[in-house]
Amino acid sequence: MAIPLFICTGLLDSGKTTLVKETLMEQDWIEPGVTLLLQCEEGEVEYEEAYLKEKDMAVLKIERPEQLSTEFLKNCEKQYHPAQVVIEYNGMWKLEELLKTQLPRGFELQGVYSTVNGATLGMYLANMRNLLMEQLTESELIVVNRCPKGMDRSGFRRAVKVQNPMSQLIFEDMEGHIMEPSEEDLPYDVKREIIEVGDTDFGVWYVDAYEHPQYYLNKEIRFLAQVFRPKGMEETMFVPGRKIMTCCAADIRFCGYPCKSGKKAVFEPRQWMRVRARFEYEAVTSFGSEQPVLYLIDLQPARAPEEDTVYLG
Repeated sequence: MAIPLFICTGLLDSGKTTLVKETLMEQDWIEPGVTLLLQCEEGEVEYEEAYLKEKDMAVLKIERPEQLSTEFLKNCEKQYHPAQVVIEYNGMWKLEELLKTQLPRGFELQGVYSTVNGATLGMYLANMRNLLMEQLTESELIVVNRCPKGMDRSGFRRAVKVQNPMSQLIFEDMEGHIMEPSEEDLPYDVKREIIEVGDTDFGVWYVDAYEHPQYYLNKEIRFLAQVFRPKGMEETMFVPGRKIMTCCAADIRFCGYPCKSGKKAVFEPRQWMRVRARFEYEAVTSFGSEQPVLYLIDLQPARAPEEDTVYLG
């Protein structure tokens, strides 16, 4: 079985250890067995002995980036037989060099996650922008924590999305609570009567449509999706959706909302389509509760996107 490798990177005091302890190690897909942590710098938050014992974690200190070689990882596998490996990477080292390292046979990179201290973000953008953006360009998940009031979240989101449109970007306030996106944070204009959801923005829309259905009621939504009809669903209904990755490759699932077509919609299972539909929020018997429901306006075959997986949020 492949050994999952997770890379957590960020500048000093950006919250890497907290991300590992409170997010990564709490996921259902963390395998039982030894988690080998390769720690490339020590921050303010520590790994207590009791925590390491509870989580069955072994820690190796890494002093220089060149230590993280193919041969070193092979030796780690022989000595520790890890169920997974986590690299808490020094944000001052070039991430590109690590990503170019050939992984030993049996290792599999599952994700690169970055942390950013929102309180010092402005300073780093002004003085170390290239170093910061190099990390973020390679990251699937970016957590911006300790965000002060009035922070220009939408401006930073746009800057990141230009470099890395597939990234999942999460903002946390000073107390560590996730900040819900405002209208200004969304990558499309919800004030329009026709909302065009970009090919990489389906995950953002999927989450926001459930949390803020009032933004979309009675409006036309246009998006690219794969379509299928679950077993037992009426012929006049189907589900247009996308494969969505929450955090890593081990956590991908197909997500979409039911769409009523009025007559039998003919398509191949998982065929790519351009969908135009009216958005409503109502009860669906087969789904058991009120939720977003689409009413088909038009359905046209489309080419598959370059990336068939999008990110959640």
